[in-house]
Amino acid sequence: MSTIAAISTAQGQGGIGVIRVSGEQAFTIVDKIFKSVSGKKIMEIKGYTALFGHIYNNEEVLDEAVVLKYVAPKSFTGENVVEISCHGGMYITKEVLNAVIMAGASLAEPGEFTKRAYLNGKMDLTEAESVMDIISAKSKSAARAALFVKDGALFKKSQQVKQLLLDKAAHLSAWADYPEEDIPEVSEDSIMEAIEESISILEKLLSTYDMGQVVKEGIDTVIAGRPNAGKSTLMNLLVGREKSIVTNIAGTTRDVVEDTVLVGNVMLKLSDTAGIRDTDNEIEKIGVQKTFDKINGAGLVIALFDNNEELNSEDIDLINKIKDMPCIAVINKIDLEDKVDKKYITDNIENVVYISAKQQDNIDELKNMIEKIAGTEDFDPSAGIIANERQRNAIRNAVNSLYEAKESLAMGMTMDAITVSLQETIDYLLELTGEKAGEEIVDSVFHNFCVGK
Repeated sequence: MSTIAAISTAQGQGGIGVIRVSGEQAFTIVDKIFKSVSGKKIMEIKGYTALFGHIYNNEEVLDEAVVLKYVAPKSFTGENVVEISCHGGMYITKEVLNAVIMAGASLAEPGEFTKRAYLNGKMDLTEAESVMDIISAKSKSAARAALFVKDGALFKKSQQVKQLLLDKAAHLSAWADYPEEDIPEVSEDSIMEAIEESISILEKLLSTYDMGQVVKEGIDTVIAGRPNAGKSTLMNLLVGREKSIVTNIAGTTRDVVEDTVLVGNVMLKLSDTAGIRDTDNEIEKIGVQKTFDKINGAGLVIALFDNNEELNSEDIDLINKIKDMPCIAVINKIDLEDKVDKKYITDNIENVVYISAKQQDNIDELKNMIEKIAGTEDFDPSAGIIANERQRNAIRNAVNSLYEAKESLAMGMTMDAITVSLQETIDYLLELTGEKAGEEIVDSVFHNFCVGK
């Protein structure tokens, strides 16, 4: 394979910029453009040590730099690696990268460093996917979950099942293929026990997918209610700044105002919407329609009701629309006189919170309720989660094959038929970890990586 190079730090101004060079010729290539103040060459120093000096383009000094040497196989990619740390600026880092390319390196493709780490056995495919999840994490929970997958949480679970089934499949094959040998017959009970244990482990993993998406991507959340119920005040309170205009004039919000906010372990993609009411104003009508469109596509609806107002037809319609959706009824303005029909709301909506957005009363209770509905209250990132559709499909296919094996066993079919289903399950688990994945699957995994990782 060729020696590759790319800028590994984010594009833009910064205190430091890092250019990574990986491949058999990494040391030779960087020695062509780097002169240390000590006069030593990268080829001459020990691994995991650094040199300070200057980067040159022909005879022109481009920048001061520190170069760090990693020796194969003890590097991120499993190859010889040099990391050049220079001043962080778009012009300087690009000029240093260009000098490396001119000295003989090839520009790395997106995700190529991580792909090489996978191909060189430094990590499995689930761990490789987690690298991008760590980079793109928008919350502590997302970062921790990705880090545990990177450390092998998902791989270990799949290996546990794979080994369990391999033992049974190997025993069955040996017993069937070598009848003349004194190989003990595998009992149906022990096979069924292994199948059911494997199903239990994998189905528990499958159940983490939705949680994984919530932690990684967040929840599309709509704040809805009639005008002046306090939607914009709540939006600003959750966001932590004045995002929506707040006035005593009904119908101030006519378009959808959006922002992203972290509530405990949950990232909410918040939408403050136009107040729901009948109106002759054409612009406001469009805003109200957008509100209903947003509700239809929401993962969570926070419906506000004014404690100081009786329920009207718009409130009733909203309750009927959302009562079977993931939703929270927020009765706002509890600092004012009670006029709202609380019993009607609690009879129709399970999750009800009483707050005063203006006084900031009971906001923590609302945040706790959001975490409860999102299911992140007891989220344990160390248990391993399914992070994407590819992983889910592989595990779901493995589970389906196990159910086929279970059904075959219950119907009294031959051990050969059961062995085929067990082998299919093992193949899907090997596809999950990349131990038996086609080039197309591997390429699709690294396609969305950033250059330099």
